[in-house]
Amino acid sequence: MADRLAGKVALITGGASGIGRQAGLLFASEGAKLVIADVDGAAAERTAAEVRARGGTAEAVACDVACSEDVRSAVDRAERSYGALHVLFNNAGIFPAEDGSPVETPEAVFDRVLAVNTKGVFLGCKHGIPALLRAGGGSIVNTASFVAVLGAATSQVAYTASKGAVLAMTREIAIEYARRGIRANALCPGPVNTPLLAELLASPEARQRRLVHVPMGRLAEPIEVARAALFLASEESSYVNGTTFLVDGGITAAYVTPE
Repeated sequence: MADRLAGKVALITGGASGIGRQAGLLFASEGAKLVIADVDGAAAERTAAEVRARGGTAEAVACDVACSEDVRSAVDRAERSYGALHVLFNNAGIFPAEDGSPVETPEAVFDRVLAVNTKGVFLGCKHGIPALLRAGGGSIVNTASFVAVLGAATSQVAYTASKGAVLAMTREIAIEYARRGIRANALCPGPVNTPLLAELLASPEARQRRLVHVPMGRLAEPIEVARAALFLASEESSYVNGTTFLVDGGITAAYVTPE
């Protein structure tokens, strides 16, 4: 195994699938001990078992990131099992199909998206920062999105609002804790080839509507985003703090995109 995270303990929310799963496998291969947290506890255990099968160290916890007690318990698990917490990857998020324009989106859907995507990051930091301070510092990586800095091509008001809030919150945390040894950065992926997005882009028309805006002409693969998370989690990014870390295939750099 490599050693970019040797001696580090990492908590990954939304770790059962997509970016979170790939990050777990990658972080473990670089020496981290993991707590894989996900609302689907059985799926989290499958990811943890895969890490262990590859020679890594991981435990799984069922965790609804919108529930303060669940998040506190996940942080406690990391400290109880491994003695410390050094990396907090607040990655869990949802994007319901009912999320559309402000006029069309049900209020309950808006509330749930912000509860998971924004409050979940807040709770991760609320309970995780004291643990990072006890460890002498560490790295927070919050998954935002390219839509936090650029309007989405399709209506998704709750998701966009939730990720914009994550971006602003990350900057504030980065400033507040910089001199106490904690860095915080917002990871902002473009569209990623995950089961969630595959379901939303099931029709060729919906898929093309997204891809026409991506200069590289394809979705990101979860491992490509996980590699960026690894950089932000590791000491290689020791002077990177408060950034909007875009991994978007050039979407935000483009004025017009060739078809």
